Amino acid sequence: MNKRKRLIYVPLGGAGEIGMNMYLYGYGFPGAEDFILVDVGVSFPNIETTPGVDLIMPETGFVEKNHDRLHGIFITHAHEDHIGALGYLFPKIKAAVYCRKFTAAIATKKMNKAGQDEGKISIVETYPKKISAGPFKISFLPVSHSIPEASSLVIDTPIGRILHTGDFKIDKTPVLGDPFNERLFEQISKTGILALVCDSTNVFSTRHGRSESSIKEALYDLIQSQKGLIVATTFASNIARVLTLAQCAHNAGRQVLVLGRAMQEMIATAKSAGILERFPNSVSINQMSEISRSNLFIIATGSQGEKRAASAQLAREKYMNVMLKDEDCFLFSSKTIPGNELAVSEVINNLIAKGISVFDDNSDLYHVSGHANRPDLEKLHKICKPKIVIPMHGENRHLREHYNIVRAMGLNSIVVTNGCVLQIMKNGKAIITEEIFSGLQYLDGRNLIGFQDGVIKTRLKLASQGHVSVSVLLEEGKLLRNGIWVKSKGLPLVGKELLDLEFMIEDAIVDGLSRESYHLTADDQILESDVQRIVNKICKKSLYKRPVTTIFINRLE
Repeated sequence: MNKRKRLIYVPLGGAGEIGMNMYLYGYGFPGAEDFILVDVGVSFPNIETTPGVDLIMPETGFVEKNHDRLHGIFITHAHEDHIGALGYLFPKIKAAVYCRKFTAAIATKKMNKAGQDEGKISIVETYPKKISAGPFKISFLPVSHSIPEASSLVIDTPIGRILHTGDFKIDKTPVLGDPFNERLFEQISKTGILALVCDSTNVFSTRHGRSESSIKEALYDLIQSQKGLIVATTFASNIARVLTLAQCAHNAGRQVLVLGRAMQEMIATAKSAGILERFPNSVSINQMSEISRSNLFIIATGSQGEKRAASAQLAREKYMNVMLKDEDCFLFSSKTIPGNELAVSEVINNLIAKGISVFDDNSDLYHVSGHANRPDLEKLHKICKPKIVIPMHGENRHLREHYNIVRAMGLNSIVVTNGCVLQIMKNGKAIITEEIFSGLQYLDGRNLIGFQDGVIKTRLKLASQGHVSVSVLLEEGKLLRNGIWVKSKGLPLVGKELLDLEFMIEDAIVDGLSRESYHLTADDQILESDVQRIVNKICKKSLYKRPVTTIFINRLE
């Protein structure tokens, strides 16, 4: 074993993709490091690549293997891509959980829903308070973001200080939450920053960032200009935006109705945590009939086109007896996450087909990002003057662009993607020393399944190729009369008759098995292999497909 201890950074999710954030820091002898884990996030499935899946999470095998040396789980903020997997993965990676008050309220709900012990969650105070976790000392540094009480982490290690930004932006006048405190960042940087592990999500935006408070006037003007019912959608977790929408509507003389369980729960949680005391009184769905459409403003879930959310259902037909008419207006006060463009476009097209006026973020009037853009990133780099910048939270293109910006500023940088073990030296140099397995796992109903288990691959094949069931009935090794039964699902008809394809497969199997004299063998595997070959041959010839085939061998002996 190498006699020298080392400092390592291992992204398990969020480096090479948007979402599913999970980062591991370790210090100690190689193979015997002590660890802390930062964030336990999820990403969301889609029918094209992950049919039937509820949530996608990082593979945690490496953490599980070393869980006896895991000294804490630190959650930067309460967005799903940073906290969503906590309850589901906690049994595998048990360790104390540290977060701020609002994040703790969300974490408690996650743990309770999954039947885990909420007593493992500790509410922390912000910098300069420190939590000791093995060889690390960690402080929560308040930052502005699109959710209350977001934090960067100041991680003091035996060889230097790491600043893990989490999600942040430079906003000195947010509607809700902490303003960006430049002096505080200058203060923590005075002793030197060894490594800045930095959010890259918005690196391609070259415009100067705008404050959350800057969109109030445009929102108010839009609401004032509309005569019919107005529906606005945004991220449920963007409490500041929800508050801005509600206040602007209230100031314009409209009653506010909140639709969607996720939105209602997030507002209730924020109120219980004492950070949403200025939210206007809202009406219930039962009171809606008493209010004219011109005096009603609805805030709904579903800004990313989720099919079961309120927005998509309103666009298709109705939601809880609320129906839109051609004089109504629909506002997307949000940005479409990469990968959700088609789902959002479907909602917009359905709305337009109904004659609804649609406003979205393309106008740059009704939404501001919660992530640092290029000028913000450059400013933070200048404030911190780190020995090395490590881009995180972004697709490969984001990480590489961030790397290029850092290098152009004369600073050291390196691109590290999921599964890479990066050793950081005291002088700021860093090398990737090895790689660990960093796959995915899926929440499928109540079960966690690995991406190598073959379940999703089989579902995709079923969706694209269809399915054939074959039952073979033998007695004393001989095929019985009418002993072949075939049923297909998800395959087109062949010929004029309804069951032509199934009859063709049955006849081909009968002919093939009769010629092969199967009374001479009791080997079901050989029999299944030959039946599979016959099915593939018929389907390939007739349909140019090879369906998933299930074969049942029944012997009456």
